[in-house]
Amino acid sequence: MTDSKSGQTDSDHLQEVLQISEKDGERPGPIIVSRHGKPALDRNAGPRLDWRAYKDWWARYEIGSLAEGQAAPEALKEIVKDSDVVLSSSRPRAFETATLAAPWATIEQSEMFYEANLPPPRWDGVKFLPKTWNILARAAWLRGHKLDGEGIRDAEARADAAADYLIKRAEEGKVYLAAHGWFNRMLRPRLRARGWRCRIDGGDSYWSYRVYERVK
Repeated sequence: MTDSKSGQTDSDHLQEVLQISEKDGERPGPIIVSRHGKPALDRNAGPRLDWRAYKDWWARYEIGSLAEGQAAPEALKEIVKDSDVVLSSSRPRAFETATLAAPWATIEQSEMFYEANLPPPRWDGVKFLPKTWNILARAAWLRGHKLDGEGIRDAEARADAAADYLIKRAEEGKVYLAAHGWFNRMLRPRLRARGWRCRIDGGDSYWSYRVYERVK
C-alpha cells in the first residue's frame, strides 16, 4: 500500500521504524499484526440460517481453512520478511495465513490469539445469511451474551495477556502475528495503552495488517 499524501509505501514506513529501532538499541519491535486471508467458508453465501444453524456454521468456520488458490500479498510478505518471531492463532485459517506470508519461518501457534466468540441471539422464527448473523452476534456479545462460549470479559482478559505477550516477544526483535479481525481490533487499544503506537494501519479486510512501534 502507498500513502497518497507522502508517496511512501508501507515498506518505506517500516524501514523508518526499523531505523529508529536501530538508533535506540533498547527499543523493541516492531510488532506486525495481520488478519487471515479469505476463508473457504463464505459468510456471504446462502442459504439463510436460523440461529441454531448459524451456531453450527460458526463452529465449522472456526475449524476451516483458507479458500484455495490464494497467495499472500507481496506487500505483506515484504513487510514481515526477516521477522525474528512469527506467531499465529492456532485456527487453521490463521496458521495458513502465516505460512503463506512467512514460508521460511517456524510458526508458533497459540489459542491465546483465537477470534472473539460470535454467539447468535436466540431468536426463533427468523433466518439470515451468515454475514448478517455475524453482525447480530457481535452486537449481542458486546452486551454480554455468550451462549456456551467465551464472554466479553474473558476475551478482554485474553487480549490483555496477548498484548503483554507480544510486547515480551518484541524484546527479541521484529514480531509478526497472523490472527483475526475482531481480536486484532481488541489488541490495538491495549498495545496503545502500553506505549505502542500504530504506525501503519492497513484496515480490517482479509490479509490486512497493522504495524506498531514502541513510543520512546
